[in-house]
Amino acid sequence: QVRLVESGGGLVQAGGSLRLSCAASGTIFSIYAMGWYRQAPGKQRELVATITVGGWTNYAESVKGRFTISRDNAKSTVYLQMNSLKPEDTAVYYCNTDSRGLVWGKGTLVTVSS
Repeated sequence: QVRLVESGGGLVQAGGSLRLSCAASGTIFSIYAMGWYRQAPGKQRELVATITVGGWTNYAESVKGRFTISRDNAKSTVYLQMNSLKPEDTAVYYCNTDSRGLVWGKGTLVTVSS
């Protein structure tokens, strides 16, 4: 059974940093391009960043230059380093493949106070 477990969220002041982790189990993690998504209250889930099997990355304009996605295939884990956080980054953050092909995990809540 495929399982995605996100962690690392919390409450941080604007300008602060957090590092999110997403551990995958029950699947061959290394064959998937992975992504981080977020869903703010009352809004649709949006794609924030992606990373290919080979390590190429892409970012939403709203986070470009502030967020960095990375992966460790040996640990079946994808990370999201978030710097210079803004209140508008407040959301529940999820990981999945770049095509949303796996069952969603519970996500991890990031709250940025002004």
